[in-house]
Amino acid sequence: MSGHSKWANIKHKKAKSDEKRGKEFTKVAKEITIAVKTGGGGDPEANAKLKLAIQKAKAINMPNENIQRAVKKGVGDSGAEALEEIIYEGYGPGGVAIMLEIATDNRNRTAPEIRHLFSKHGGNLGESGCVAWMFKRSGVIHLSKADLNKDEEEFMLELLDMGAEDIREAEDDYEIITAPDSFLEVKDSMEKAGYKLEDADWDMIPENPMEINDLEIARKIIKLIDLMEDNDDVQNVFTNMSISDELMEKL
Repeated sequence: MSGHSKWANIKHKKAKSDEKRGKEFTKVAKEITIAVKTGGGGDPEANAKLKLAIQKAKAINMPNENIQRAVKKGVGDSGAEALEEIIYEGYGPGGVAIMLEIATDNRNRTAPEIRHLFSKHGGNLGESGCVAWMFKRSGVIHLSKADLNKDEEEFMLELLDMGAEDIREAEDDYEIITAPDSFLEVKDSMEKAGYKLEDADWDMIPENPMEINDLEIARKIIKLIDLMEDNDDVQNVFTNMSISDELMEKL
């Protein structure tokens, strides 16, 4: 069992308690539309990317009519503006690496907004590829410790047999890491085995996390990331920040 990125866990808990359902609906709807366009059509049984996006929509209680509308946008039935996927990369306060997954219908609107957020809050937007090499795309599954009803060692061996690459322990949950191609297979195997998953998604995991020990720097980074996540065109924010144990209790 390896160490855990403390920022990843804070982000996970924040997402669970986030009451901004409108923004969540917008982002997941975009994810559904893009999944239809890039994952193989509007049938979730034949499009694993779409199937996962719809599962996420249902998990936040998105109305079925919203889901179907997003699917129709993806197959081109609604005449909606085309969404473009973009990756922006840069550095935040303290030099932490930040990657943004963007879904926008207007690159000329989005780029200045993201550049402004970086510059106004102690960071800078970088060139394509400047930080991408620091991250590894993986599948990440969260399981609450309270929902584990078997011996920990038995659980870990079972997950490794299912195809998990790593199992990381946090204060309240386990984080199961998989290769991107085996993510859905491991997720389905866990659900068939009776595990109640808290969350499951593809993620970008930093190869070498940067530990932050300064409280003000940590607060500035979190503020910047919060503002980025509030932007309607930002689908996901990834960082290589890891927060020290001392600061965890102060945030």
